[in-house]
Amino acid sequence: MTSVLFDAPGPKARLRHRILAGVGVLALLAVIGFVVWRFYDSGQFSARKWEWLQYKQVQEDLVSALLATLKAFASGAVLALLFGAIFAAGRLSEHRWVRTVSTVIVELFRAVPLLILMFIFYYGLPVVGVKLGVYLSVVLGLMLYNGSVLAEVFRAGILALPRGQSEAAYALGLRKTQVMTFILIPQALRSMAPTIVSQLVVLLKDTALGFLITYEELLHYAQFIGAKGEFSRPFIPTTIVVAALYITMCLLLTWLSNYLQKRERRSKKHIELEGRRPEEVSLLADATGGGGVTGAS
Repeated sequence: MTSVLFDAPGPKARLRHRILAGVGVLALLAVIGFVVWRFYDSGQFSARKWEWLQYKQVQEDLVSALLATLKAFASGAVLALLFGAIFAAGRLSEHRWVRTVSTVIVELFRAVPLLILMFIFYYGLPVVGVKLGVYLSVVLGLMLYNGSVLAEVFRAGILALPRGQSEAAYALGLRKTQVMTFILIPQALRSMAPTIVSQLVVLLKDTALGFLITYEELLHYAQFIGAKGEFSRPFIPTTIVVAALYITMCLLLTWLSNYLQKRERRSKKHIELEGRRPEEVSLLADATGGGGVTGAS
């Protein structure tokens, strides 16, 4: 299949791509094997380095650190989504001053690194008499930075919809709020879901920056245990455990998103019309009262 921007590769090109992919996989496996061998050779997999996991207090503290990470992620994700939705609507407003203010706020917090935001909230604001706790500093930083990115994602998703959708809604007498709520946003969310989930995964990993302002999350606890002399300073083992926990949480978040998308596609409110004859579409419209069939435009 050929398109304007892409020519389908021929037999030689496909063979070359397979060879390059195979070489790349072998090189990656070789690097991973070398790293694992070096860990083994330096005694990172010895029982002494991993005995810290056997202590009940360590297990409870590790769970507490995990819950602290999830708490910051949940609060930051909810607030970032709300922040993004509000300022995306502001950037799409018909009032120029609202668009200007929203644009300045979004571009400002997109440009400032997240770690600097956390430092400002935790170390900078107390200088002027405003004292925020470490948890609130982490959550506010996550909200402002990731919310600004999500605002652009929401705005781009809504602008990508065909203009006929909103024009038809306005012709029916709907107000702009109703058009956004009932027409544009539900459609845009389906197309934006992968990008939103990707940004939420970034937000989850960004919680690790909280250890730099002494927020007691997973990375902070890994640093604490890794420096313990009585456990032979198991810095590498604790890092491996924490990395496995982060990978598991990110995979679960992606799985949840895919599950919700598949469930939404199976919803009885959406009937696929592709491949149906016009008379079948007409019968479906009559059976659903004209409002249960999507994609007829």
